[in-house]
Amino acid sequence: MQTKPHDFLVKLLLVGDSGVGKSCFLRRFSGDPWAPFTDKIGVDFKVRTIEINGTVIKLQMWDLAPGQARFRTIPKLYWRGAMGILLVYDVTDECSFNNIRTWHSDVEQYASESVSKILIGNKSDWSDKRAVTEEQGRELANELSINLFMEVSAKVNEGVEEAFFTLAGDIKTRLLDSRAPDGAAHERSAPGSVNLNQPAAQSQSGCCS
Repeated sequence: MQTKPHDFLVKLLLVGDSGVGKSCFLRRFSGDPWAPFTDKIGVDFKVRTIEINGTVIKLQMWDLAPGQARFRTIPKLYWRGAMGILLVYDVTDECSFNNIRTWHSDVEQYASESVSKILIGNKSDWSDKRAVTEEQGRELANELSINLFMEVSAKVNEGVEEAFFTLAGDIKTRLLDSRAPDGAAHERSAPGSVNLNQPAAQSQSGCCS
C-alpha cells in the first residue's frame, strides 16, 4: 500500500525536567502502550503523520535523555529545524514547574525566534498529590507569553492527542501564513523542518503517569 505523502514535515522537541513523564507522553501519542517506568539512553525519536482540516503533517518528535537534560549540553543538530517546543512539567512536582522558567530561557536562547510553544502540565490524574494548580499553570504561560497551555495525563491518555494536535495546528497556521502567493515561503525554514513545496497527497527514569 502506498504511503500518503505529507504537506508539511515538522520537527518537535519535548523539554523539561527528568521524571516529568515526557517519554510516556510521547509514546502515548505515537501509539506505544503506557508503562510506568522507562529507561532511556540518548534520544527517543518518534514519527507520526496526522491530518488537520485536510492538511497532512508528518511530525518528527524528539525527547532527550536525562543525561542530556540541559540544552547547553545538547549538540546543535537537535535544535536545527525545530518548529515546535513542548515544555513539560509534573503537576505533582513544584520544582519541575518552577524550572520551566529556566527551560523557557534556554528555548529563547537556542531555538528559532518563530518557534511555536506549548506549556504542558503532566500527571493531571494525580489529584491527591497535586502541588501545582491549573490556574498557576495558566499564569506561568501568560508570564512567559506562551499562548498554548494544557494539562494532560499520559497514564490515562487524557489530553495527549489534543496537546500535539493543538501545537501542530498552530505551526500549520504559521507556515501557511508565511507562504507567498506563488506558493513559496516568506520565512526561511531550517533544513529538515518543513517542506512547503512537496506536493500534498505520509528514556526517562521515574514514574510517568
